[in-house]
Parts: sequence; C-alpha cells; structure tokens
Amino acid sequence: MIIRTKSYPRVGLIGNPSDGYFGKTISFAFNNFCAECTLYESPELEILPCQKDQSCFRSIQELVRDVDLHGYYGGIRLIKATIKRFHDYCRGHQIELHKKNFTIRYSSTIPHGVGLAGSSAIITACLRALMAFYGVSIPKPTQAALILSAEKDELGISAGLQDRVIQVYQGMVYMDFNRGLMEKQGHGYYEPMDPGLLPPLYVAYREEFSEVSYKFHNNIRERFERGDRKVVAAMKFWANLAEKVRSMLLEGKAGQIGSLLDANFDKRRSLYRLSDDNIRMVERARSVGASAKFTGSGGAIVGTYKDPKMFNTLKKELGKAGIQVIRPRIIGPTP
Repeated sequence: MIIRTKSYPRVGLIGNPSDGYFGKTISFAFNNFCAECTLYESPELEILPCQKDQSCFRSIQELVRDVDLHGYYGGIRLIKATIKRFHDYCRGHQIELHKKNFTIRYSSTIPHGVGLAGSSAIITACLRALMAFYGVSIPKPTQAALILSAEKDELGISAGLQDRVIQVYQGMVYMDFNRGLMEKQGHGYYEPMDPGLLPPLYVAYREEFSEVSYKFHNNIRERFERGDRKVVAAMKFWANLAEKVRSMLLEGKAGQIGSLLDANFDKRRSLYRLSDDNIRMVERARSVGASAKFTGSGGAIVGTYKDPKMFNTLKKELGKAGIQVIRPRIIGPTP
C-alpha cells in the first residue's frame, strides 16, 4: 500500500504575527502549490532525500545559492522531528503502534522562505501519512499543537500556532489564542469561516525577498516577554484588526477590509526591521490601488484589489521587479 498525503501553503490574512502572542488571526489555505509525502511499507525505516536535501552541486556558486534559499538544513530534519513527536504522542496516550517499518519521502512546490508556511506544510503532510499508516486518529487541535511542537520544541524554530491550525483545518479559519484558553486546554478557539465571504484577493511573492522567520521574530519575542509596552500594544492592535475583519466579512462588508490589511502592515513596519525589497514590494502593490500586507514573515504579500483591470495592472507593475502575482485558490476544509 502506498500512502500519499498533501498539505498546502497558508496566508495570514489579518492579525499576524499576534498568533504567537495570545492574539487573534484569520488565515486561509490555498492549493496553487502543495507539499506531498509518500509513505510505503519497507524492511527498514528510511527517509529519502529530495532536491532541498542535495549535497552535490555543479559549482560553488550553486552551493551558495542553495544555502541562501534553503539554509544549511533541508527537509529531512522536519520529517525526523515529526516522526519523533508522533511516536511520543502515541506513547504518552498508550496508543500501541504496529512493528512494520516504512520508507517516506517528501516533495514541495511551495515557494521557499517567503512566509507561506512551507516547512509546516511538509510536517503536516508527514503527520497525515503517519496517522494513515498506523491507523491513528488525532483531534485537529492536537494535530496543530503536535506540528508546532515538532518545529518549536524539537528544532528550535520560532513559530506560532496559526500556520499549523489552518493547514490542519484548511479552508478559512478565525483563530483566537486567548491566554486563558491556551493555558486551560492547550489550544485556542478555532472558527471555520466561509471563504465566499472574501473580496477578490491576490498573493505576490519573490523567493529572493524572503525574511528568515527565526531572525524576524526573536527580538520581538524577548521584548514581549519583558512586557515592552510598545510590543504588547502592537499585539493587541493586530488582534483587534482580526476581530474587526471577522465582523466585516460576516456583515457583508468585504470590500472595506483593504484598509485594515494596510494597517496590519504599517504597524509591523513601525516595529520590525524590514528589508527594503519587502517594503518596496508592498509599496508597488499599493501604488496601483491594491492593499498589501505580509502573508507571514516576509517575501510574500496578500491584498485586495478592485477588479480584473487592477489585477492586470498589479501583475504588470510587480512583474517589473520579478515578482510573481497569483489569485489564490482556497482549498476546502478537511473532513
């Protein structure tokens, strides 16, 4: 039996990065790209490398470019961490696993390092494959927590729950990470929403504009934990934006959310050190009348546009800088 599982990139529509700081967000998953895991029974447990794990290069320049895009570690560490956390979960819940071994490999078409949650997509696809192979059912909120634990606890990657929640649930989800809820039940309040409520959206990205997530968040994390008033206030500001956008979508006011997306980015720009390339990408999009904010840590943006004419103008303007512009196809929720 060959098991194939997929997971998809996500867009943090509003509220991020407050998800890692007891805030609120709205996110959606889309299937223009995907991460896939293939798993089948084998005599030994083996993890097969993919292109991101290559160690043979045509030149020193190619090696440097690979490190710039993928860092010094590929995806095998993600698979290892997921397998370990899955095993630990099953052992902790007295779930006996059969003794069969497997071979697993992964692949991904998700643009790397641009804030579309490509790493957690690989982990999500791997967890789904393991659950299928061993016949283990895990509640969705717990799946999201396990995926975060694989990255945060096993690999030391700074991250919040938003990415993992939307990749487990898919569709579009409003999330409230209230501290009391998190401490009481280990997860937040997750409310699936109808993607049909959304206005026309675009996603734009360029891999060379990526912002490494752990560098992006570290200073803010330290300041938040120290109780820095500016940082704490910003997290509340972003959470309030998510609440407002939720209400506006439910009230049929989708055409008015663009200014709130802009406000989300403008607050981030006032607090974080952002690269000039990322700032210019946002400004280019806004110059044609579209709204724009980061989908994640940088390298990709999301925003609203008025009509097909504006979308074509947006593609042309961003295309001058080598930036790809797409209409995201939102994937339906998981059963």
